[in-house]
Amino acid sequence: MEDADERAPYRCLPLVVANQYGWEILTTHHVRATWDGTSELEGLHVENLCGDGPPHCHSHFGEGVLTFQIPFLFKTPEGWNLMVRGPTNSPKDGIVALDGIIETDWAHSTFTMNWRFTRPCTVEFALGEPICLFFPIRRGLLEMFRAELRMLKSDREFENKFREWSASRKRFLSALKEGKPDVVAQGWQKDYMKTAKDKKPVAHPFANETLGTEREWADGGHDDSANF
Repeated sequence: MEDADERAPYRCLPLVVANQYGWEILTTHHVRATWDGTSELEGLHVENLCGDGPPHCHSHFGEGVLTFQIPFLFKTPEGWNLMVRGPTNSPKDGIVALDGIIETDWAHSTFTMNWRFTRPCTVEFALGEPICLFFPIRRGLLEMFRAELRMLKSDREFENKFREWSASRKRFLSALKEGKPDVVAQGWQKDYMKTAKDKKPVAHPFANETLGTEREWADGGHDDSANF
């Protein structure tokens, strides 16, 4: 995002928010992993290029899966799982992170973070590179929702708002293509940014960044924040 022309990706608020969602675990070593395309454990070779002590990654499952040992125990409040996955919007050529959901409200064991090669090749993870991202999700929340397919005209107010936006978008893109100075100077419409700012969503500080009295006031006098 930093290297993009005019840092344009930062104009996409959903992208920016997603990139900030969750906590990351960084690798303590610079490692190089090579997979030869076979299923055996020996088909994946790991080299430690930099870092103190042995690297916390190896070939454990075979099938071109690179396994990172996560040296932490996580404990969440009852009914809360931990979504564990690779770093958001950070594709890595030749290998992909595998997602997992862990019931950390009762589990008392560590877990591993696994990446699977997409083809025989060599990849590197630099010292301090994110290898894992996690965030809590409430168990059973997805089951509370039911998807429905409806015609847009079934909600006239919603339809009108959409059509107003669509027409505005077409006018703006047309003017941008024609090179109209005021539109070119504007660059982009910022509709989503402006509306999100007007909504003023409440963003609470992390539990470990609040004073004890603030935390007690926020949760009704008790602390049920996650520990790890």
